[in-house]
Amino acid sequence: MYPTSLTQMARANPFSAPLFSLQKVEEPRQSHPGQRSRTLAAAAAVDEGDSCEFGSQKYLVLCGFGGILSCGTTHTAVVPLDLVKCRMQVNPDKYKSIGNGFAVTVREDGVRGLAKGWAPTFIGYSMQGLCKFGFYEVFKILYSDLLGEENTYLWRTSLYLAASASAEFFADIALAPMEAVKVRIQTQPGYANTLRQCVPKMYAEEGIWAFYKGVAPLWMRQIPYTMMKFACFERTVELLYKYVVPKPRSECSKGEQLVVTFVAGYIAGVFCAIVSHPADSVVSVLNKEKGSTATQVLKRLGPKGVWKGLIARIIMIGTLTALQWFIYDSVKVYFRLPRPPPPEMPESLKKKLGLTD
Repeated sequence: MYPTSLTQMARANPFSAPLFSLQKVEEPRQSHPGQRSRTLAAAAAVDEGDSCEFGSQKYLVLCGFGGILSCGTTHTAVVPLDLVKCRMQVNPDKYKSIGNGFAVTVREDGVRGLAKGWAPTFIGYSMQGLCKFGFYEVFKILYSDLLGEENTYLWRTSLYLAASASAEFFADIALAPMEAVKVRIQTQPGYANTLRQCVPKMYAEEGIWAFYKGVAPLWMRQIPYTMMKFACFERTVELLYKYVVPKPRSECSKGEQLVVTFVAGYIAGVFCAIVSHPADSVVSVLNKEKGSTATQVLKRLGPKGVWKGLIARIIMIGTLTALQWFIYDSVKVYFRLPRPPPPEMPESLKKKLGLTD
């Protein structure tokens, strides 16, 4: 009776994991004799080779540092492509394609013009990365503890979605001021060329609201993006080890594991770009114009206009997301942080579902 109700609950979950089915299968053990297996919740002991406990203060601080490196460096590296993408969104008549956008920018501003907005990009996305990755780990542990071990496994995709959405809410508040400055520098020729010129000018003209008027569209763009980024990545890693990688994760070298991380990150990035692009178009136009609202911009762009620059964004976000996960996971490897394997069904749940004797 009990197993049947649990099975029905799992299947009725609207965010149930893809390809998830409750069948009796032989699952390889990822832990070594005497080693304590991990769930998504914090482990109570430090495993051999780990520098700290999973979920400890040191763990969370270093995860935040990994987020700074992964987001700040990668977004700064693709500033030229981001600049062209933003200009295609706000002035499609002048910047007709990626190639044309680069050509026009170099012709008018020189090669150095492609780096416009690098400083607010680096600062803004470093702060976003700190909150995005750091708080994701915090919320994932918090929600996992609230759900319990069995429900954490059954509802793991929902947990990834909830934890990433919660983290991104705060990350966007940290990002909004520098995002507004970056877009103003990149899309309004002659307004300002540097961070030091732009910030006081924006504040003098519009006050503190100038830096936060784009936070709601940022939430519209970034929260779905981040939910897709984290949930798709986590599930893709799980599926790659299950169906593609020819040996268990415990037998893979650190380098092989990082390759899986990169591939899963790129797959997640493509979906992220598609999900978040319409809101990204609204943010770009909104930060360029004074006095406009997100609703007004959305109506003016129309169903076709919001998809301008999508190819550039797919290339940019796919590469960004793959590199971000690679850098973030590399930081964990370098500092010997705990890196739990893909989740396995708890033994207690297997017994309740009648999957073991």
